[in-house]
Amino acid sequence: MKGKKVKDSSLVTSHLMLIGDAGNMIINKDSMPIGMVHGGKIMTLMDEIAGMVGARHSGRHVATAVIEKMQFLAPVFIGNRIILKASVNYAGKTSMEIGIRIEAENLITRKTTHTNSCYLVAVAIDEKGMPTNVPEIIPESDDEKRRYAEAEKRDRKRREERENN
Repeated sequence: MKGKKVKDSSLVTSHLMLIGDAGNMIINKDSMPIGMVHGGKIMTLMDEIAGMVGARHSGRHVATAVIEKMQFLAPVFIGNRIILKASVNYAGKTSMEIGIRIEAENLITRKTTHTNSCYLVAVAIDEKGMPTNVPEIIPESDDEKRRYAEAEKRDRKRREERENN
């Protein structure tokens, strides 16, 4: 199976956060809705982009096996555009670690804030619903090589934890 470069499956997408994406809605004195986007909505979008990246890399449907280190660093507000950036950091035999960065852009001020980061492990699934091999990942840039080395360490740690449970 031929390896693939990180850029071959990486994706960047964006979504406008609307009232229906809010958690607890707050109305200001001018009856204008203000509020924060529900964390579950952000996690859904994160899982979707990871699934797309995993499918692009593996050429298969994928299943989420692990969501690791999901960090909420700053709120996302209604009216923000969120930008999701995702790429494969590391590929094992049947699984891939996908790194995701989420930023919120205030469309009026154009200020962009890093709001979330996480790692997700996706497993490639064959026609019978069983894990199947994935291509290796070929990191090219120094940043991709750093991410690969760090992801490889996390993969070893996850395997050790599974074996000890």
